[in-house]
Amino acid sequence: MTNGADDLIYPFSDKPQPGELIEVAPRVNWLRMPLPMALNHINLWMLEDAAGWTLVDTGVANDDTRELWEQVFARHLNGKPVTRLIVTHMHTDHVGLAGWLAERCNVNLWMSSLEYFTCRVLVADTGKQAPKEGLDFYRTAGFDEQALDVYRGRFGMFGSFIGELPQAFHSLAHGDHLQMAGQDWQVWVGRGHSPEHACLFCPALNMLIAGDQILPRISSNISVRPTEPAANPLLQWLDSCEQLQAFLPEDVLVLPSHGYPFRGAHQRLQQLIDGHRAALDQLYAHCETPRRAVDTFSALFQRQVDAKSLIIATGESLAHLNFLLAEGKLQVSTDADGVKWYSQA
Repeated sequence: MTNGADDLIYPFSDKPQPGELIEVAPRVNWLRMPLPMALNHINLWMLEDAAGWTLVDTGVANDDTRELWEQVFARHLNGKPVTRLIVTHMHTDHVGLAGWLAERCNVNLWMSSLEYFTCRVLVADTGKQAPKEGLDFYRTAGFDEQALDVYRGRFGMFGSFIGELPQAFHSLAHGDHLQMAGQDWQVWVGRGHSPEHACLFCPALNMLIAGDQILPRISSNISVRPTEPAANPLLQWLDSCEQLQAFLPEDVLVLPSHGYPFRGAHQRLQQLIDGHRAALDQLYAHCETPRRAVDTFSALFQRQVDAKSLIIATGESLAHLNFLLAEGKLQVSTDADGVKWYSQA
């Protein structure tokens, strides 16, 4: 699902060119790395202190990204070392080069515990065959053998954009405080998009390094996965959006991982909440007739779901279905082939 946000305030009209920085506040710098996917960039952040630099997020593990980091280090460190590496969450574009950067710069990785260990588990699946539990999960969602072959072919690919992770890390937790760019920053943890997504808020600068917790033009993916079929990540996501709305000043400058820095966080969070609520209403109406998870895409997505987006669309559909099940608005039955059918309760 996408949500346009043209009425937000974007203070910066230019984006950083490859290997270059834009200062968004004193000693807080914005850089971009390319991504080899439809979402073609990630915003990263470098914060300068008297002793050195903190890096926030990494880009994916490939030669292009490593080369751009080397350009940044050669041009912009002002003779200071990198002293800390923070990763907001475990998705490949954020954590992919964590191991390489930690070794290259001789620094510790800082990351929330559940993000780190979940990432380790998923990377360990690299090269393995799709498990029975995963195949059963997608069969119950309505996959035929052709669709199951898509899952089989993609299983274990998570680690393909992640280099070797550090074997030790420094845990970040909600409410922790860090000193960066000469200021105090508070760790704020959200859930739903990933297990323990760390955002970083600086009251003095009125600035939030948001990761994927709040994006200006797209809605972060909220998915149910085979490892926890009965999960309710959409409830966690909506709760996190409401809590972040109450926590942040209305005029905070948001530094998102995709798109441009913006002001209007309260408004944008409400758009995200309202977008999911509207999708839930459409899905409920769609289930007046019993539906499989794969039959619900038209109620949730404006674009056609193809083989490339099938796994992620199914996960998001199940997140909305599980939410309505938990609210008692839907009921589910299983047919003789083990396929689940959802209908209004």
